[in-house]
Amino acid sequence: MATPTTMMLISDAVDYKGAPANRSTTGGWLSAASILGVELCERLSTMAIGVNLVTYLRGTMHLPSATSSSIVTNWGGISFLLSLFGGILADSFLGRYWTITIFANIHVLGSCLLAISTVVPSFRPPPCNPSLPDDCEEANGVQMLVFYFAIYAIAVGLGGIKSCVSGFGTDQFDQKDDKEKSQMAYFFNRFYFFISIGTLIAVTVFIYIQDKVARVWGYGSCTVMMILSIVVFVSGTRRYRYKKCLGSPIVQIMQVLVAAFIKRKLKFPSNMQQLHEIYSEDSKISRTTQFRCLDKAAIIDDAESSIMIESGSTNPWRLCSVTKVEEVKMMTRILPIWATTIMFYVIHAQMITFAVLQAATMKRSIGSFQIPAASFNAFFIAAILITLGIYDRLVIPLWKKKKSTPGLTSFQKMGIGLFISIITMIVAVIVEYRRLKVANSTSDEVLTLPISGFWLVPQFMLAGAAEGLLYTGQLDFFLTESPKGMKALSTSLFLTTIAFGFFISSALTAIVRKVTQGRHDWLPPNINQGRLDLFYGCIAVLSFINLVLYLWSAKWFVRKKTHTLN
Repeated sequence: MATPTTMMLISDAVDYKGAPANRSTTGGWLSAASILGVELCERLSTMAIGVNLVTYLRGTMHLPSATSSSIVTNWGGISFLLSLFGGILADSFLGRYWTITIFANIHVLGSCLLAISTVVPSFRPPPCNPSLPDDCEEANGVQMLVFYFAIYAIAVGLGGIKSCVSGFGTDQFDQKDDKEKSQMAYFFNRFYFFISIGTLIAVTVFIYIQDKVARVWGYGSCTVMMILSIVVFVSGTRRYRYKKCLGSPIVQIMQVLVAAFIKRKLKFPSNMQQLHEIYSEDSKISRTTQFRCLDKAAIIDDAESSIMIESGSTNPWRLCSVTKVEEVKMMTRILPIWATTIMFYVIHAQMITFAVLQAATMKRSIGSFQIPAASFNAFFIAAILITLGIYDRLVIPLWKKKKSTPGLTSFQKMGIGLFISIITMIVAVIVEYRRLKVANSTSDEVLTLPISGFWLVPQFMLAGAAEGLLYTGQLDFFLTESPKGMKALSTSLFLTTIAFGFFISSALTAIVRKVTQGRHDWLPPNINQGRLDLFYGCIAVLSFINLVLYLWSAKWFVRKKTHTLN
């Protein structure tokens, strides 16, 4: 019989000394808040730097518009791709606590160096007249090296933090306890809302400091915020609950693939119940007919049968359980959905690159106050908040009343988000066509075109509404459809959709520049002389094709998921 003391202990978690974690003195909301505070400050710091980076490259480093855009999107892509590396490192070696601590300090190093580089004259080219771009000297190799070192240190830090904060925050709640499980759901449902609030502050207050006070103060403020978050995070060391490293799920995937390849020529047993399984009825996963070739990893041949009898153990690179095979199948099954949600982040990349450059050429004044070009992303964030608020307060109650379901499915949210993103680009084409007509009728020496920047608001708002639905739909899908032991990998895989979206944006920019150069360059150094509207039109067409592929993938996923065998 369990005593009150043993009931207070959590079986799968330990405290900072390695002893079984006590429910009353570890974990809970306070611990989770200390952990997720790092993510909040990282988001604030990274967004404050990232959404205004293209104007720094164009205005201070004197790089062409398309080059500046590609640098920003490549940096963003690598940042989120590194989250996959951070997740593997945490699961295999460091654990989530040390991964967050180490990588948060790397993030501080990068933002600090970036702040310093803005005030050291030798780290940037001399100022010039923006109306005479031919007289502007581009940043040299040494200056760009310092810049790259700074922003990619931030990228490394971002990758390590993002891969672990959600998981480490989840560790602070015992999912076997109904009360703590409900607390966790409530906490995380609202955390994304507060992160968006932090992002809104970043793209307004912090960007205003960069543009109107000084870049060094803007980047320096980001550094201070990250340092404070680390202090708060480390101060909670004694309160946290820790989970042991279970090994990388990448290794498990490789084991199944290797074992299936080695046994590719073996025939299946007449009774499929003879396939290797070590899990009990309540924890095993039923075998599915999909990806049947992987089932060969669970075939027990004569040599393995003898080893099992003699030693009672197996070689995981030659024999895997049905449940392990099914976990790999589950990860494989989500790949088409993963691939068809990437395209949205190509559109997202335009909001922090070319859309900011568009805003920089337009009138942005409200009375005597001029809105920084990058701060138009505030409309993007505001749309996310409004969309989430409407969904939480109106859509969910309506759906419960009419269909007895807790809101839209993850597939529906992602599909609607992708559809709205197509509308976003159509609107962007129309607005850019209008802006270019004004630019063509205005002298090249005029820095601010006689057209209001508020024409850009609809595309920012639509993109934000699309992200609010798509992002939450993705998060739900990747966490619920992945195996229990691969949640960190699944979260990292979700974040790579952002990475590949940014990479594809860079690739499209390079391809369009190469194809159109020498005729009528769509993306010249000065966007007023290009055809950005046609570039946006190409993205709209690609997004429509992608939506068709997504709908087919979603239908295929639901149909194949039901093909299980007992």
